[in-house]
Amino acid sequence: MRSATPLGIDRLMPIIRQLPAHLVNKIAAGEVIERPASVVKELLENSIDSGATRIDVHVDPSEEGLIRISDDGCGIAAEQLPLAVASHATSKLPTEEALFEIETLGFRGEALASISAVSHLRIQSRPQASEQAAELTVHGGIAGEVIPCGGPPGTTIEIRQLFFNTPVRRRFLRAANTEMGHIVEAFTRVALGYPRVAMRLSSAARTLYDLPGSESWSERIETFVGSDVADALIAVSSDDGEIKLHGYVADPSVSRPHNRLQYFFLNGRHIRDRALQHALQEAYRGLLMVGRQPVAFLRLEMPPAMVDVNVHPTKLEVRFADGGRIYGQLLQTLRNRFLSADLTMRVRSSRATEPASSTGGNEPEPAQQRIDWGSSVRPRETEIPPFRRFDDGSTGAIPAVRQPVAFESSAAVHPPAPIVPRQAEASSWRGAMPAPETGIAEPSDVPSAVHELHPPSGLRVGPQPPSAVPSAAESRREPAGSRPAGMQIHNRYLITEDERGLVVVDQHALHERILYERIRDRVLSGQLESQRLLVPEPLRLKPAELAAVTEARDLFAKVGIDLEPFGGDTILIRSYPAMLANMPPAEMLSRLLEELLAGKRDPEARDVLDGLLHSMACKAAIKAGDRLTGDEIAALLAQRELYEDTHHCPHGRPTALIFSREELDRMFGRLGAR
Repeated sequence: MRSATPLGIDRLMPIIRQLPAHLVNKIAAGEVIERPASVVKELLENSIDSGATRIDVHVDPSEEGLIRISDDGCGIAAEQLPLAVASHATSKLPTEEALFEIETLGFRGEALASISAVSHLRIQSRPQASEQAAELTVHGGIAGEVIPCGGPPGTTIEIRQLFFNTPVRRRFLRAANTEMGHIVEAFTRVALGYPRVAMRLSSAARTLYDLPGSESWSERIETFVGSDVADALIAVSSDDGEIKLHGYVADPSVSRPHNRLQYFFLNGRHIRDRALQHALQEAYRGLLMVGRQPVAFLRLEMPPAMVDVNVHPTKLEVRFADGGRIYGQLLQTLRNRFLSADLTMRVRSSRATEPASSTGGNEPEPAQQRIDWGSSVRPRETEIPPFRRFDDGSTGAIPAVRQPVAFESSAAVHPPAPIVPRQAEASSWRGAMPAPETGIAEPSDVPSAVHELHPPSGLRVGPQPPSAVPSAAESRREPAGSRPAGMQIHNRYLITEDERGLVVVDQHALHERILYERIRDRVLSGQLESQRLLVPEPLRLKPAELAAVTEARDLFAKVGIDLEPFGGDTILIRSYPAMLANMPPAEMLSRLLEELLAGKRDPEARDVLDGLLHSMACKAAIKAGDRLTGDEIAALLAQRELYEDTHHCPHGRPTALIFSREELDRMFGRLGAR
């Protein structure tokens, strides 16, 4: 039979035919079985579903690519063995309705059929109630006879010569060490998902892991990541009635340039989900430097009806019935936990250390227990998540921030001098002084528009003559019993102490965080001061820059930058932030545009605004190399306690390092000192 194509060329009509079972299994193997690690994953999941309490995995690349997995699960009856290697045959879906409430790791009935189609497979199994085991051999999809044999209760499956009849797939396999690395990762995911199951992994004559069953998930995690990472893990937990979230996330000081140490488990199943990864990254916003990834081990438990795992043959991807709810719960849980944790970076010596004493352990103390300057004069604040903490339902609108409710005064406590932005001219100290009661700046008579909100009084920040810094002799003449707030070294670091030990502060990073928090609060309350230009400044832009400005015009307005199209490729700058008065407006906008265009292609509104605030705070903060007076040092250090996230700057760098007294004693060999 002939048919005419759209081009008018006759061709024979193809005949539709049903593919033979062995070819179907080979095609399915291409989706399910990608490499030896895929075999290990599928067989481990079968062992878990069988109720095994111990699983042994043995891999020997030198012996025909041997993969052997043994378990003490429920076993398979002799008459059921042929069905076990048949396509789409499974015991995990007793009814059609069970497909929508899957509680097992496997359910497709494809794994054994796909594996046996491209390998030499031998399966030996004995049910717990049976006195005899049975064995079945399958070569390239052709099954032999079931024969009785001896064996312990449970199931043992051996795979040899994987992809022997699909040479194309075999050629894509990597070196033995690379493939072994993938096998270890597959083993790790299952072992982390089920810590109660004893598991062993060996290669040739070497045992890689021998894990006893444990109720402690942290012990199982430590086995794979080591004590350095395990000691930095922070426990997190939340329960909204239906969805339970628990697990561990690492202190920001422990991060990686990749996301391979981010493990998400759904009802025991290891999954990959971009939304969860994004929520995790957002929770660490401002705590990690650009390019660094957090470390996390998180478990989600929810009713099976709330998730669809029938998305991909590998079962790594899932669909949530309410993804926004899960996103918000994860983000809120982590951010709330970080607010109650002390994330200040601690310095530890590389030499072996003794266990910490009960009076001076290394466990992080809650932030509420730290020394809190001015607690009697600070405003009482309502705990409303600030700008960066949002749930998945956000549409770019900026949520409310902490609002001052009232002040409590005390004549015995006096606030320190403030930190104000460094100006370009060291001799020009301009701007209004905020009122002590409210912290709101009042216009001054000085001919300047720089009246951004900063702490009360007039602290100078910028290059100072050596005479401005107290000498060592002057410091020694302080009244008895007094102690300086801190000292500056190399014009960039501040040295102080607290109840935890010796603290080294990066003056630029700390001031940048303080300014960021203040600017953000002013932006969100609509009180950020801006300077109106008498003569608008024109700026020519490239097409991409002009498009970015047009799209983000409202966001620029929130940070005090008023832009107006002037025709063609030119815009007019009508106003700019008052705190950046000494920076040319065109230069300031160009820098902000560079950072805006360097981000992702379609940034969200909140990300753009947050990035602008980061840049403004960085440009206005004191710099490394600026000499500070004693009052300036005291004011800057005192303000560490006024905000919750001063342990990191907005770009994720730590603002301080802590050398605990115990660690200093170890470094100086004073292990018995008190």
